[in-house]
Amino acid sequence: MKHISVLLEPTINALNIKEDGVYVDCTLGYAGHSSAILKKLKKGKLYAFDQDIDARVYSENVLKNIGNNYEIIPSNFVNLKEELEKRGVTSIDGIMFDLGVSSPQLDDAQRGFSFHLDAPLDMRMDRTLKLTAKEVVNNYSFNDLYRIIKDYGEEKYAKQIARAIEKHREEKEIATTLELKDIISQAVPAKYKRLTHPARRTFQAIRIEVNKELSILPKALNDAIDLLKKDGVIAVITFHSLEDKICQEVFKERSKEDMVLKGMPNVPDEYKPELKILKKIKPSKEELEINKRSRSATLRIAIKQK
Repeated sequence: MKHISVLLEPTINALNIKEDGVYVDCTLGYAGHSSAILKKLKKGKLYAFDQDIDARVYSENVLKNIGNNYEIIPSNFVNLKEELEKRGVTSIDGIMFDLGVSSPQLDDAQRGFSFHLDAPLDMRMDRTLKLTAKEVVNNYSFNDLYRIIKDYGEEKYAKQIARAIEKHREEKEIATTLELKDIISQAVPAKYKRLTHPARRTFQAIRIEVNKELSILPKALNDAIDLLKKDGVIAVITFHSLEDKICQEVFKERSKEDMVLKGMPNVPDEYKPELKILKKIKPSKEELEINKRSRSATLRIAIKQK
């Protein structure tokens, strides 16, 4: 299974892994980042979250060949704090998120994530969930469709696309990815199609809605920061502006300085901002040549100061 982890080296470097530390990968996926973390741990422990059973099965086979000091937790990262507390873990040395959909999920036609492959409209990362893309496309009101395509897809032709979906489903249920792709393509101007694939943003929006990706993110990020020890690191890889904006807002809120002490030299530790934010990192030219899917990725890093 081909999967190239995005921003792997800078993420692992940022985590500054101690061989006896406790680390969390909130988005195990196909074990790219987790493998690199586990290789650096001797007495430490890795906890890795993923709600996708295919990813968990694949990654178990990868990680067990590296070591046994890990646990894969079959849960969404929104349950991060609760799941770790069950295991007696209340403080950690580092944590990472690699948000979005993985290459194997995109490339598996039956998952329904891709507008290039014909499949049932699904898009669930956790296939035990009831809500599917088919449900969203066929049963959401025009207003709700317009809202999610506009807000989650940042699609300028959201109204036209939502109207086209509404009109089409009155005649026939929309059941497959390629049906939806064609409806979207017919709803937008020809010049738009020359600039980008017209279905990209709408498919993104529906996927985000199905998996509630944005609504769960602030809680997960705040819980992650709460769990960090002093000098612990949080690293977050985002792939679109909505995720990135949420990450920036959470980091900004948790790195506010005491206005009285702002700019003063030698501020005592207890008065320092909780987080120190490092400069964001984008994929290198070399990485972009190897993995085109990394082009929209941004790595944000922060260190817990107290």
